Amino acid sequence: MNARDRFFRSLMVAGLFAGVFWVDAALAQDAGCRLEPVAGTARQVLKCRKGLTVIVEEGARFTLEDGDRNGKADAVRLRRKALLLDAPAGSVPGGFAVVTPQAIAAVRGTKWAVDTGEGKTSVFVLRGRVAVHRAASDAGVVLKPGEGVDVEPGTAPLTVKRWPAKRVSALLARFGL
Repeated sequence: MNARDRFFRSLMVAGLFAGVFWVDAALAQDAGCRLEPVAGTARQVLKCRKGLTVIVEEGARFTLEDGDRNGKADAVRLRRKALLLDAPAGSVPGGFAVVTPQAIAAVRGTKWAVDTGEGKTSVFVLRGRVAVHRAASDAGVVLKPGEGVDVEPGTAPLTVKRWPAKRVSALLARFGL
């Protein structure tokens, strides 16, 4: 396993054993974030240290996690719907991960979306690179801008695909973009 793979794997393991923060205004602040409503919508935005931003789809269910227990969020456990994350390089020392029932998506500095529901997780990258692994496996892929992957139960290899504009537009529309 090369250094890059070890890095992403360590992010994923850290996310699995993290302290959990329920996302409400007071506890988001305890995790180094503040929850802000998006005017005219039911969506919310989490703004965290050094530029980390998480746009929350209406009805999404998730918790913030602090794997290194330093009082700052370094992962999200997503259970339903989608999040659009923007983690500029250096915003989360050691990287940031999104953990779903099917997959773990880990990054250092990038912009990406994670959508989970109905037994699968979809990950799409707008900027940077994202390592995606099945939740219970070392096997994974690295996505580049414009690429996505659908992670479903089972052991079939993950298949990276360039997503069509229509699929990307439909996903981003859920965030008002």
